[in-house]
Amino acid sequence: MTTARSKTHDQGGTMRKLKAMRTAAALALAVGTMTAVGASQAQAAPQATVHGCASGYVCLYPGAGWNNDRPTLTYYRYGTYNLNNVTGTYRILNNQTGNAWFRTCTGYNGAGCEGYLYPNTYIDKNMTPINSVVVGQ
Repeated sequence: MTTARSKTHDQGGTMRKLKAMRTAAALALAVGTMTAVGASQAQAAPQATVHGCASGYVCLYPGAGWNNDRPTLTYYRYGTYNLNNVTGTYRILNNQTGNAWFRTCTGYNGAGCEGYLYPNTYIDKNMTPINSVVVGQ
């Protein structure tokens, strides 16, 4: 009888160990799932500042370079902007999000607009004939 009790007692110990292992496995799976969700959320983080141009902005740099990551003109809100004394070559970076675009125009108040500059792109542009710019979507 003593032997039978020992087996029963031993089986109970084994059962507890199995239950503990299942609990540990379930906990590890749950932690892994939470970690995966966290990683997905991190990937959806907003766009970063690029060459001194904050996310959501269009930035203009004098010359055909990044001007030590210091833009001289920045635009955030959608709209039309008339320019004064903006001449020569400028590097234009569209660091906006979504489908926001940027256009240069030869006339004032958005008249005579040229092509579209879409997010995450830049161009070196002669701004001498440009009199206004448009930010839109």
